[in-house]
Amino acid sequence: MKRVMLRVAYDGTDYCGWQLQPGVATVEGVLNQALSSLLGEPITVTGASRTDSGVHSLGNVAVFDTDTRIPADKICYALNQRLPDDIVVQSSAEVAPDFHPRHCDSRKTYEYRILNREFPLPTERRDSYFYYRRLDVARMREAAAYLVGTHDFASFCAAHSQAETTVRTVYDCHVEKQGDLVCIRVTGAGFLYNMVRIIAGTLIEIGSGLKEPQQMPAILDACVRSAAGPTAPAHGLTMIGIEFAENPCID
Repeated sequence: MKRVMLRVAYDGTDYCGWQLQPGVATVEGVLNQALSSLLGEPITVTGASRTDSGVHSLGNVAVFDTDTRIPADKICYALNQRLPDDIVVQSSAEVAPDFHPRHCDSRKTYEYRILNREFPLPTERRDSYFYYRRLDVARMREAAAYLVGTHDFASFCAAHSQAETTVRTVYDCHVEKQGDLVCIRVTGAGFLYNMVRIIAGTLIEIGSGLKEPQQMPAILDACVRSAAGPTAPAHGLTMIGIEFAENPCID
């Protein structure tokens, strides 16, 4: 028996999120089915991040146990032949038998993309949120800086979250503009339910002039969901990847 880690990229448009759910298409469900067929044994993957319906990824991490004799680093090649075009495994590697992607120190990075122009572009519709009001990126950057550090992010957590604590550490939060695209990139040790999308919604309000950058500390201190801005739509969010404090791969 060996444990294999996958780094998985996907377009989440046509999936009801990562997590397995009966009767609907999910990324986890597609991976389980394809791996079970490939390896000839029942496979259930465990993901590092349970991305929501419509959210994309360039490198979510999943692990599974298998008795296969196929070398771990070759599984990705065979598996991609059985996956749809909107899910592609970027790498596969053997890891320690006790490695769990949700139970070790890591940094997760997400990016929220906003198409900020007068009219939408059809080619950007699947992975960016169209917003026609002009955004002041300097105001957004000023506000984003307040989020760096360890804070109680209760104001940036969906109301029905079951998290034991709403305290989280954000290592970096910055806003960049590339042509008509405004990108909010956030790196943290972990995130609350809808946290990045609520951060994006709040920064959009600030960039639009509906809130002031200097209000961000008060929003954090309020610790109530109503203090922050709206939850930005899921399709603008992409998980960029996960970095682990220690390399889990077996050479």
